[in-house]
Amino acid sequence: MSVAFRRESDEEHLEPKFELPIPTGPNLVTRAGKALIETRIAALKQALEQALAQAGAEAVDAIRRDLRYWQTRRTTAVPTAAPADGSAGFGTRVQVTIGGRERAIAIVGDDEADPRADRLAFGAPLARALIGAEPGDILPFGGRDDAIEVVAVEPIDAVEPS
Repeated sequence: MSVAFRRESDEEHLEPKFELPIPTGPNLVTRAGKALIETRIAALKQALEQALAQAGAEAVDAIRRDLRYWQTRRTTAVPTAAPADGSAGFGTRVQVTIGGRERAIAIVGDDEADPRADRLAFGAPLARALIGAEPGDILPFGGRDDAIEVVAVEPIDAVEPS
């Protein structure tokens, strides 16, 4: 039989497991973001202990991969305060009117982002459009010159305990 049709084991043909991608750019975090990283690391360490006790190699590898990601994020975290001048920026919650609808958008780090909860990463297009704005500003977005009206800006750490 030709070696082309022979297989030693199924493990030779498993898809490789890659590391979780690290977002590009600085790892800016709010106080809540730093606490989130610590919480995730603690939970993964506990899950790793349980997985090692049960000897599930695949689960252990996945937990170790996630743990490496979060430990890297902790190491590279740059705690960043909201702008002192009261303008919108990283670490602020911006009250806006978009399309006649009021929204409170928090500008946070990549790991804290949850667009469904209006928590946008500082690199997201809407967050970038808001950075530097002050209450009363009318901003362009999505091809419209008057798409966003900034109503208020407040620092997140002043309203969200860590």
